Amino acid sequence: MMASQTHSAMLQRVKTGNGFIAALDQSGGSTPQALQHYGIEPDQYNGDEEMFAKVHEMRTRIITSAVFDSTRILGAILFENTLDRNIEGIPSAEFLWQKKQIVPFLKVDKGLALENNGAQLMNPMPQLDTLLSKASAQNVFGTKMRSVIKKADSTGITEVVQQQFEVGKQIIAAGLIPIIEPEVDINSPDKSDSEAILRTEILKQLNTLPDTQQVMLKLSLPNEADFYKPLVDHPRVLKVVALSGGYPLEDANVKLAANHGIIASFSRVLTNGLSAQQSDDSFNATLNSTIESIYQSSLT
Repeated sequence: MMASQTHSAMLQRVKTGNGFIAALDQSGGSTPQALQHYGIEPDQYNGDEEMFAKVHEMRTRIITSAVFDSTRILGAILFENTLDRNIEGIPSAEFLWQKKQIVPFLKVDKGLALENNGAQLMNPMPQLDTLLSKASAQNVFGTKMRSVIKKADSTGITEVVQQQFEVGKQIIAAGLIPIIEPEVDINSPDKSDSEAILRTEILKQLNTLPDTQQVMLKLSLPNEADFYKPLVDHPRVLKVVALSGGYPLEDANVKLAANHGIIASFSRVLTNGLSAQQSDDSFNATLNSTIESIYQSSLT
């Protein structure tokens, strides 16, 4: 289990530190796209092992960059394959904390089930306890798991939130902090209605948690600024973070800045303009510019 002193230090960083959470957790299905975005085509690797090695090289280049530091980055979300690998000879999660003072999180979900009642629940996670034990042994602070809401269907949204909190309680019992992520599809025709149902259902679940427990929430940027303020202010919520959800970087930053008390946890837009072919100077300058823009938008 994680040493309580380390957990307390990480908890204090998340609670009081400035910055945002870098989402570096694209996994199996989304890795080929992430690599293509980075300038590595599918014909440049053979099979999953080479693919994951390539994506680890990309993430290592990002994490070891001098501009990727704790002055602007609070935490980073990894996926299991990254957890199993080293950065400069140190296990990835431990490297983040020991060398960068960046709090490590782990994506634990196993993808999405088929759409039902306008939503996609998470697939079953029969090995979750084993994964949580492994994460805890490597001083991972928290977890992340994603569901998707496509329509303002109260049955589907209630099922998503109930499942998220049910698994969240299992994660809390293992000594980690869950990031609960019921993503509302930004292209949903009734997105505002979905957000209203979602906020109500999350508040219901938060109000059932004992005083000793907290969760984090990862939410799509709402149509109405500060719509999630009741969640930001809730005593059972450690932090509310936002996903970019497909918005371009500039749009995501503008929307984020309008939502006070919410910080970014962007994935796709974080690697905007980065390429395997870039010189280190060009790579670092591009990454620095993106990090700075996201950081500034997370300060409101």
